[in-house]
Amino acid sequence: MAPAGTCPLAHTRTIDRYFLEHRAKVIDIAAFLDRIDRSQPPDNGREDFRLVAFRRTLEILTDGRGDRAKRVLEMLSDHSVEPIERAPMQGAFGAVPPPSHTGAAGKGGGR
Repeated sequence: MAPAGTCPLAHTRTIDRYFLEHRAKVIDIAAFLDRIDRSQPPDNGREDFRLVAFRRTLEILTDGRGDRAKRVLEMLSDHSVEPIERAPMQGAFGAVPPPSHTGAAGKGGGR
């Protein structure tokens, strides 16, 4: 956790300034999870790796420890350094895919 007093705003002022913005984001996340719950189950019966990673990040948000942004970013980032021969798609997954997903994980495929 960050040392107390490292933010120039008082606790209440910080909440006053940022609460409504982040309240909206939490409601948006709740709506996303509701959409997932209402969607068709996956054909293979396994939960998508991105949703698994997303749920793990929610645990970080509520664990009471500091450095949440850093820990979430680390969890969702691909730390591989070896280049891959061919990207499985154009764009990024947003979470590191398991090794069985297009054979790209651990080889830079989750970027």
